Amino acid sequence: MNKIEFIPRIVENKDWITIVFIVAVALVAVTKAAFENRFVDFVNLIANNKYIKMYKDPSNLMSWFTILLFFVQLISFSFFVQLVLSYFGYTTKTNWITFIQIFTFLTFFVLSKFLVEKIIAASFNIEPFIEQFNLFKVSYRTYVGLMLLPVNIVLYYTDLMNSYVIIIVLVVLLIINSITYLVSLKNYQNLLLGKLFYFILYICALEIAPYYFMYYVITNR
Repeated sequence: MNKIEFIPRIVENKDWITIVFIVAVALVAVTKAAFENRFVDFVNLIANNKYIKMYKDPSNLMSWFTILLFFVQLISFSFFVQLVLSYFGYTTKTNWITFIQIFTFLTFFVLSKFLVEKIIAASFNIEPFIEQFNLFKVSYRTYVGLMLLPVNIVLYYTDLMNSYVIIIVLVVLLIINSITYLVSLKNYQNLLLGKLFYFILYICALEIAPYYFMYYVITNR
């Protein structure tokens, strides 16, 4: 008599993705309702620099507007990374454990990097520049995160994910990073002339090395 062996069928829960998308959209809606004028200026960031000029005070980094959209940014980038990993076969796009791992890693990475930047800026006496530089980075990257949210929704519910989409997003991020560097250098060229060595050291240590490390960790996991 043949022995029958029952193999449990594992079905991935897909409901969590819809919930995450709803939470992200709700955060955007709350931010728009609470900071309507600022949100309008922020949406037009790609067209003009009015937002940067109006909200250039470093205290805006810790405002609720920035904090709420920061979570949207983390959700967008975390899920896009998961889509990329699923495209290359490292995971599936419905694996919620992978999403939590990526989200936690990105949160820890960004906050740790920000803290280290503050310490090094104080040590090198270039705090005014670093604070303004961080504000530029947060503004533009939050903008990309906001624009990436609907892209993630489309890519998840369709089969449009391909290498061209990945390259386009990476190119956009590279362009945004270049813009922040150029604008910051232009605005603080007098301050940086006397501290050029420290600025180059800062760029290598905190703007190149961490992303290489993150790439190394992701590709090796």
